[in-house]
Amino acid sequence: MQPNIKFKEKLLVLVCALFLTSFSWATEPTVKNPQVDTPKRLLMIGNSYLYYGDSLHNVLRNLVIADNPAITKSLQYKSATIGGASLDHHNIDWLTKPGQIGVKEPFELVILQGHSAAAINDKQGAVHIAAAKKASELIAERGGKVALYMPHSYVAPHNQTAPENDQKNRDYYVKLGNELNALVIPVGLAFAEAYKRDPQIKLHKAYDGSHPSRAGTYLAAATVYAALYGRSPVGNSFDAFGEVDPKTRLFLQQVAWDTVKKFYGQ
Repeated sequence: MQPNIKFKEKLLVLVCALFLTSFSWATEPTVKNPQVDTPKRLLMIGNSYLYYGDSLHNVLRNLVIADNPAITKSLQYKSATIGGASLDHHNIDWLTKPGQIGVKEPFELVILQGHSAAAINDKQGAVHIAAAKKASELIAERGGKVALYMPHSYVAPHNQTAPENDQKNRDYYVKLGNELNALVIPVGLAFAEAYKRDPQIKLHKAYDGSHPSRAGTYLAAATVYAALYGRSPVGNSFDAFGEVDPKTRLFLQQVAWDTVKKFYGQ
């Protein structure tokens, strides 16, 4: 019986090790605070995840204005998106060159969003790393800072839905963010936290389990706001022009703020 008991003990140790490896956060972000004080010239580069829900940059801009109307005229927010794109599909040199897309001075901050499967697909992951590094160097030469957009994971009925995707997203973007000395915006973790608190909430489009719903875009914008500005979105009056009800709005704002604080260890 003794050998059998020892085998079971070893098996239990192995299972525990695998569990901790799968679910513990092994890497922490090194950049934990906004890198630009109240960014006014901001560019978002990505794909359809950014343009659903009246475009993420517009929702973010309205959150900022609702909190501080005095800076309305000084905000120059731009968004460059290509449906289904990875980051290398964009001409970032052209987009970030002063004056090319209607902003005369260099962008203070550029948010990079790549393919939604970058963290779970080796090929897409390698493409995004190479493109993000190249873009980061170029943007730095022009005096700007880079932030990485951590996307939300897929849910059913998407065929790449898997419980470990949130972990993979976090580890992939934290590692890349640390290499680039870039702020990582934990949108994906905010989605996971919202579903944990309220499994009935609808943050994805039901037909594909990939693209964000109106509530999903609002949550993403609130998370970006909290990360970039270092301010709580809780109580912000912007309601997506009446399309997000007060209860849901407060819930999403609280999730965004709690997620950002936890992610940065604040």
